Amino acid sequence: MASLSLKKITAVWIYTILILFVLAILMGITMRFTQGKTISVSPIEFYLLMTTHGVTMIGIWAAAGIVAVNYLLARYIKVSTSLNVFALVFTVISILMLWASTFIGKFHAGWTFLYPLPFHIAWETWATPMFLWSLMVLSVSWFIWTLGSMVQILKKYSLRQSFAIQHISKKSPSVETPPLVLISMVSLLGMVVCFIAAIILLALLLAEYYSAGKFVNDPLLIKNLTFFFGHTIANEALYLGLATLYELLPEVSGRPKFKTTWYVALGWNCAIIFILGAFFHHLYMDFVQPKGFQIFGQIASYFATIPSVVVTIISIVTLLYNNKIKWSLVNLLFFIGLMGWIIGGIGAVIDATISNNIILHNTLWVPAHFHTYNVMGNVLFSLAFFVWVANEFSDNNDLQKYNKLVMPLLMVGGFGFVLMFYWAGAYSVPRRFAMYPSELSSGTALASAAAWFACIYLVGVLLVLFDVLKKCAKVFSSSSH
Repeated sequence: MASLSLKKITAVWIYTILILFVLAILMGITMRFTQGKTISVSPIEFYLLMTTHGVTMIGIWAAAGIVAVNYLLARYIKVSTSLNVFALVFTVISILMLWASTFIGKFHAGWTFLYPLPFHIAWETWATPMFLWSLMVLSVSWFIWTLGSMVQILKKYSLRQSFAIQHISKKSPSVETPPLVLISMVSLLGMVVCFIAAIILLALLLAEYYSAGKFVNDPLLIKNLTFFFGHTIANEALYLGLATLYELLPEVSGRPKFKTTWYVALGWNCAIIFILGAFFHHLYMDFVQPKGFQIFGQIASYFATIPSVVVTIISIVTLLYNNKIKWSLVNLLFFIGLMGWIIGGIGAVIDATISNNIILHNTLWVPAHFHTYNVMGNVLFSLAFFVWVANEFSDNNDLQKYNKLVMPLLMVGGFGFVLMFYWAGAYSVPRRFAMYPSELSSGTALASAAAWFACIYLVGVLLVLFDVLKKCAKVFSSSSH
């Protein structure tokens, strides 16, 4: 079980993540109100907000997933508290560097920092290397963090057992691998690979920056590395959220724990291959890309959804069908999060189909699908863990009476917010525009509506935040181990 030191560092992580989440939501609301012409900020301010918002959101919810599985893995293995402290320290350093590069240095090349845009300096000269070094600090420290977590698992389980291979070939293996361990290993492996890619990417970019023009990168290589890194970390973070769902949903619902079956083991092992190749669907419009990569990208995008989604749906239907469930805020967050993940996944598959991508590429359909499976998927999985662990810290499952409003606020605000993205994307409203011209007046109206829905969502998040942070504070006065 979790030690007192692990509980305390987990509480600090939760404080950090939730505060950054609220600030990042406010950035997003500001951008949508700007596009809706409700408020006015300059284009530079808009794009530095877009840059900061995007990187911060991806980072904090990837961190939330790792923090959650590390805490729950303490039920099965010895977890390193020092690794969590190490990662937190360097994460804070990275965030400070990132925000300095954008808010002080005015770096605004976008969260994808598409090459060669960062080298066309339209901001303080020091902001470009500061931005790149902030991501390098994050990537190196998180590479150590995730690799260290895998090593901790491998100290108890063999490589074969950690990926539950024995469950595929045997009905009743001598060593059972919990779903949490299996999905954590699959996700952490993907993160380790994507951080290696990120370190290579950033090293190449920094080499070009400091070479004063003597070294020039290949644009297609850089774009492939960029989207491999960005797409992979976002999806593996979501899988970590699913790992917490597998571990906690039966427990809080008063049902027996999930077991690793042959189809669960097979499905999640297949997901390793497909999710690492699905990023190619971001490069369909890059016609110099080898055609085989484009074909593989579409196939991988389809099959990446099948193992994890189908297996997870079967598991959840088995849990819920014809059974009495003890519904609480925790399992409601998990269940609605699962629905959001599926809806966002369907939107992603539609966009990942080449014939559709020709129409939807770089429209608001793209942020529609990834906001859906993050805002209404991964975020809800992590909030479910935060609520659960805060209750554990305080030995208090009671909710404030206003928390009955949490789910209606999150659902109305969240689904309304992403619906405006889908609607605009279906009408070919482009993404990354600070302001829409008169020909795209529908984009202006939908952006304003999206901002108001985001405000409703924010109120729900704040209700969770106040309850969770108050309960987490009690762990620091605890003397139990």
